[in-house]
Amino acid sequence: MTPQRFARLRQILAQRQPDLTVVTDGVHKSHNVSAILRTCDAVGVRRLHAVTGADPMPRHHMIAGGSKRWVDVVTAASISATYAQLRADGFTILVADAGADAVDFRSCDFTARTAIVLGAELKGPSTVAVSGADRSIAIPMHGMVESLNVSVAAAVVLYEAQRQKAAAGHYLHCKIDEPEYSRTLFEWAHPDIARRCREAGLPYPAMTDDGDLAENPFGRKRGKAAHAK
Repeated sequence: MTPQRFARLRQILAQRQPDLTVVTDGVHKSHNVSAILRTCDAVGVRRLHAVTGADPMPRHHMIAGGSKRWVDVVTAASISATYAQLRADGFTILVADAGADAVDFRSCDFTARTAIVLGAELKGPSTVAVSGADRSIAIPMHGMVESLNVSVAAAVVLYEAQRQKAAAGHYLHCKIDEPEYSRTLFEWAHPDIARRCREAGLPYPAMTDDGDLAENPFGRKRGKAAHAK
């Protein structure tokens, strides 16, 4: 961990947007999940909710790729339970569905606390996902195809959210509370040590201003001394 990389991690984490989240409803293709996660990371989404339904996606599909390290993935079997939790957390739920009641996605206020729901690759969002959402949104289409690939649709909508949030100054101050910020920063900077601490039931050790460990609970020494014989 170099001081420059640690400073970059701190900057990125401070720009995360916990009031913007994505729900994938039955999206099972790993390349689509990976592409959506990359866009989530790029615009500062803190967490993605993956609803897998009765045919759960293999776990390795959800953890493959480097973007998973930077975006929390919460898996669930039920869209109803996910919606209930999101509403309890104050989110407005927008589902991408080109039905008769859908509005142009650009007309929505993404500076508010918003969850964007994306449906499966071929079938789109489930009936429950559509009926339970606060609003249906659509991307205008002027060609022969009726819809975009789910990962492309995610990028289009998320970058409109990013545009609105940037214009409103949402990336200029940290929105994550201190305990979560410190925990996440440690997990980003020292993922292996964080995993071992969790397995051993130990608290995370303190870090220096440069991101080094003030003390390693597993006995390795810091800096050049770690290589001494």
